[in-house]
Amino acid sequence: MSAPAVRNRSDLTFDKVRHGAKVVQLLGLHPEAWEFWQTPANAKALAAPIWTDKTSLTNIGIMIGAAIAAAAAGAWKIHSSVPWRTALAAVLGGVLMGIGARLAGGCNIGAYLGGISVGSLHGWLWGVFALAGTWIGLRLRPLFGLANPQPSDSVC
Repeated sequence: MSAPAVRNRSDLTFDKVRHGAKVVQLLGLHPEAWEFWQTPANAKALAAPIWTDKTSLTNIGIMIGAAIAAAAAGAWKIHSSVPWRTALAAVLGGVLMGIGARLAGGCNIGAYLGGISVGSLHGWLWGVFALAGTWIGLRLRPLFGLANPQPSDSVC
């Protein structure tokens, strides 16, 4: 079975995969030899520098903009003593969200809202599974020493 080519080179989730592969390359490994990166379009995307890609620049801009906004609001804080269970929950949640976004063919905008707006079944399925994942995540929070949010926690 051959690896599928990614349909959309500007897909934000593809960009994260490419960035991960670039980090793996920096560690001395060779993701370019993996089946996924063998398709011509994917190989070309991996070979290109991130500074020449609009999606990479968008992602970098989002992170810089968020940092500037947090600093301007006085909310910028480096947490030096994050409990290990909280860190594990964050990493595990991030990895699962990344896998889900790749399987769904996009994030909440592209896969969910975009799918529903054009009447596609996949958008509705994305919503159902997002709700199920949220329910499971809320049940797992106590295992990581995290409290569940309460209605009174809202800042709105």
